[in-house]
Amino acid sequence: MEYNYRKSPRAQWHNYVGANYFVTICTKNKQHFLGEIKDDTIHLSKIGMFLKKQIEETKIIRANNIDIPCYTIMPNHVHLIITFNNSYYPDYDGKDSSDGKTSFGPQSNNLPSIIRGIKSSVKKYANDNKIIFEWHKRYHDRIIRNHNEMNNIAEYIENNPIKWDLR
Repeated sequence: MEYNYRKSPRAQWHNYVGANYFVTICTKNKQHFLGEIKDDTIHLSKIGMFLKKQIEETKIIRANNIDIPCYTIMPNHVHLIITFNNSYYPDYDGKDSSDGKTSFGPQSNNLPSIIRGIKSSVKKYANDNKIIFEWHKRYHDRIIRNHNEMNNIAEYIENNPIKWDLR
């Protein structure tokens, strides 16, 4: 039997328990489900407003070890900075096996589970309200390595609606 092997997008050197991430989640085929931009301002659709609520309530609903200090919802994607408090798993060092190789760590309150929770709740809301909506299957994340990079990404996120018509 032949298996379809797909390379993992995860950084092999990072355990994904703590840190800061720049995350982009797109809609399927980049369709404008989430709203529209007029006069450099996003005007959210019904599904976009629900997404906004999910992002703002993520710390309460999904995990108390995170913060989303900056985000913007665009017509066909959302950008977020997600910061994790490392103290949530104080004894976890990313090494689960005796040979020192990193294997699967805690699968709740980590980046993939947070994104999965946001995406699935928005999709369920769309289905329950008979709104046509689909996410792209994956998402893009970047580990933010320092304070300067964090500031540059935050500025990019905040200016994203203004630059929408310039593309």
